Amino acid sequence: MPRPIRATVSSAALAHNLALARRAAGDSKLWAVIKANAYGHGLLRAAEALAAADGYALLDFEEAIRLRLAGVKKPLLLLEGFFQPQDVPLLAEYALTPVIHNREQVEILQKTRPAGAIDVYLKLNSGMNRLGFGADGCRWAWSALRSHMRVRQVTLMTHFADADGAGGVQAQLERFEQMVLGLTAPRSLANSAALLRYPQTRADWVRPGIMLYGCSPFADQSAVELGLAPAMTLVAEIIDVQRLQPGERLGYGFAYEAAGAMRVGVVACGYADGYPRHAPSGAPVLVDGRRTRIVGRVSMDMICVDITELPQAGVGTSVTLWGEGLSADEVAAAAGTLSYELLCALAPRVPVMELA
Repeated sequence: MPRPIRATVSSAALAHNLALARRAAGDSKLWAVIKANAYGHGLLRAAEALAAADGYALLDFEEAIRLRLAGVKKPLLLLEGFFQPQDVPLLAEYALTPVIHNREQVEILQKTRPAGAIDVYLKLNSGMNRLGFGADGCRWAWSALRSHMRVRQVTLMTHFADADGAGGVQAQLERFEQMVLGLTAPRSLANSAALLRYPQTRADWVRPGIMLYGCSPFADQSAVELGLAPAMTLVAEIIDVQRLQPGERLGYGFAYEAAGAMRVGVVACGYADGYPRHAPSGAPVLVDGRRTRIVGRVSMDMICVDITELPQAGVGTSVTLWGEGLSADEVAAAAGTLSYELLCALAPRVPVMELA
């Protein structure tokens, strides 16, 4: 018999969230970001559900080629571009648009020409200091790409470091505008946070990611407040019940001590399934639809939950770890991480079912 844990992915929720992103984007075209196996939701499944997007943004050549072989004809944007000369022929063969973010990529493209015309994105470092050309290299890269006989169109791109925080986007936006002064080209600026909070960043193409999966990019605004629907729900079952007396302790390191008599449900989910190992006692769960908390340390294959006030709960009772009714954002916050990590960390051993 299969172990009682599964994840469900709702195509309707993905489509709903895309529609919200589309409304926020106005007249801008929209890249649906589906990197990291579509944030754990399944590459092909998400691409089909997000078919109303104008294109897909991802990282890996392997994933991009999978989409092409599956019949996807929309534009595909490689967010880190290519890495070696042998990658270049694949750009034209599979109609891939690479992001060019360093001198080495430009030089590879000059020496190893694709077989046909390609579009490229030129990434500029407007202050995040991660990837992209600074002011000193921007014009050189622009000239080199514009003069390349195989480059059809260059789109100017940057990425905001604090669109979800107090810093906002204005300083980076001003720096970007200074860097591209006089350059006529399409632009791509906004991620999920910028798209929702800063309409001046819409430009020609937007790049929503986390919002498509029903999580909020903001610490001070919930997914429900934004109108987003959770696309992934992780559910397991109670596989045993323990009864503790006052002073008895629980789990590895005896990390939890019972203050009074209590019932504890042992749930078939642990960090090997993708649940955050460092989630503390008190992190929220839903047992049979009712809110309670985990107790003790998260194990590789199990967590323990307090069911003292839930007399109906027992072996076989359903437990929602995150998703419908319990935002992954809240669980992640309790564990000191982000919903991005929870969704992407869903383990391959967890079966995933698709909901219409």
